[in-house]
Amino acid sequence: MSRSPSRNTGLSKSRRRFLQLSAALSSALVACRPSSPLPKEQQSFLGGPVSNYGTRSPLERARRTFRNSLSRENASSRTPLHELEGMITPASLHFERHHAGVPAIDSTTHELLIHGLVNRPMIFTMDELKRFPSHSQIHFVECSGNGGTHWRQVPDVSVQNLHGLTSCSEWTGVRLSVLLGQTGLQKGATWLVAEGADACKMARSIPMEKALDDVMVAYAQNGEALRPEQGYPIRLFVPGWEGNIHVKWLRRLKIVDQPYMTKDETSKYTDILADGKARQFSFMMDAKSLITRPSGGMTLSGPGYQEVTGIAWSGRGKITHVEISTDAGTTWQDAALQDPVLPIAHTRFRYGWNWTGESTVLQSRCTDETGYVQPTRHALIAARGLSYYHYNGIQSWAIHSDGSVHNVHL
Repeated sequence: MSRSPSRNTGLSKSRRRFLQLSAALSSALVACRPSSPLPKEQQSFLGGPVSNYGTRSPLERARRTFRNSLSRENASSRTPLHELEGMITPASLHFERHHAGVPAIDSTTHELLIHGLVNRPMIFTMDELKRFPSHSQIHFVECSGNGGTHWRQVPDVSVQNLHGLTSCSEWTGVRLSVLLGQTGLQKGATWLVAEGADACKMARSIPMEKALDDVMVAYAQNGEALRPEQGYPIRLFVPGWEGNIHVKWLRRLKIVDQPYMTKDETSKYTDILADGKARQFSFMMDAKSLITRPSGGMTLSGPGYQEVTGIAWSGRGKITHVEISTDAGTTWQDAALQDPVLPIAHTRFRYGWNWTGESTVLQSRCTDETGYVQPTRHALIAARGLSYYHYNGIQSWAIHSDGSVHNVHL
């Protein structure tokens, strides 16, 4: 059968047109090709490979600082609060406080003993603890000595050095009430003594009412196993209460009928009042707020809009209200609370401020869901005398006309 002349002619024209376009396009590409390699900054190179464990950009400079007056074993490191966003503290930047260094513990052999006034003394391995229903909760931990130098005149230093002994994480483990349900409690079991596996055998007494409420034995932080400096493989977690009672490297819980008056609840972690008496077992961390940007050591670039931001928290529950003063406490304006707002957790707040370039003082104060209002430094000292622990007075930052930010006492 012969082909149609009209169809054959059409195919030939189409093919010729295709070849013409291809030739033209090739000429254009040759004409656009650079005569020399692109400048180095415009070249693309193969990126780095995937890694076994993630690292941050080398351009990020957030670091913990150390208190130099103590040995590195009996010491603390402080969270760079001014460098953080949101409410969660990376595990690598969570503050540290140790009394006898960080022990190296093998989780495959570590055990938790629960004994004393119980029906069935028991020993739990790590595998056995992880067989119980897991529980996660987001809470802050704060050393009761955080901000303690403010009781007296404190040097002009950063928010990290003044208040960096607080951090907020997601903690995962098993509720202590579940474990105590396995052992059973005898009549008169009103307290427990928690003991760590560090060299000083850190020990604290805890009322049974709290232990059965929201205390947990934690084995994970922010989705991974606890880091050694945070108590690996397990620590006690006591929401809202002073950091020293969250016993790390937990190895023993003794159920008793009274507090045991351990070293760290008698000679330390008490508040000497103006009349000479001491506040003991002042477990709860009261409501507190801090402006973290701008804060001590920073410099504003010039007059104009500034976003004032910081964190507020309370051991009593949720933060309900944060106010900002840009005139040394003469007037106060509401700040916006950033979601999520959780009980016993850092809450991020923000406030838009138009700085005129004149010297002034920035402050924040918070209110929690019980109605407790953060006090001024003077009111706190009037009520408590000159203590060292549990400082939660209003922090004041002086803004000088050159934009520099400094710690001041008002």
